[in-house]
Amino acid sequence: MTKTCYIIDSSSLIELNKHNPMDIYQTPWKRIEGLIKNKRILAPKEVLNEINDYDDALAAWGKQHPGMFIEETAEQIKIVKEILKKYPSLIKKDKKHAADPWVIALAIEMIHDPQQTLVEIKRIVVTEEKLRGNKVRIPYVCQDYTIESIDILDMFRMEGWKF
Repeated sequence: MTKTCYIIDSSSLIELNKHNPMDIYQTPWKRIEGLIKNKRILAPKEVLNEINDYDDALAAWGKQHPGMFIEETAEQIKIVKEILKKYPSLIKKDKKHAADPWVIALAIEMIHDPQQTLVEIKRIVVTEEKLRGNKVRIPYVCQDYTIESIDILDMFRMEGWKF
């Protein structure tokens, strides 16, 4: 039996909130909260910093779910340095926050961390960024590190959710 754990990028949360605001489309957000409760969806703290910049319902929602956002570790810092050495254009110099390498680093750290359970855990990155040519984006770097990346609708499909 395999359990799936998702590491989500701010782009997925921002786009979901933009097209499915939580005051109107409550079901997807409630189901995500179920994943949070079961520790099946996580994000690095830098994702929370990015969504807090919007100062909207999503930022308030993020503050209500602090357990979803993982503090950086020494191992993640090491992995981020490695990623940025290999892919310096992954972060934009003019942006206040840069969650992308932290999302990937959290996934890598979790994949290499010995599991404390009898159930196999599959780690998948969730992002709205797309693999286009050689543009250095989350899916491109994930592919290099053999990490599966999907968008949020694919996550809904994997979970068997219908609204």
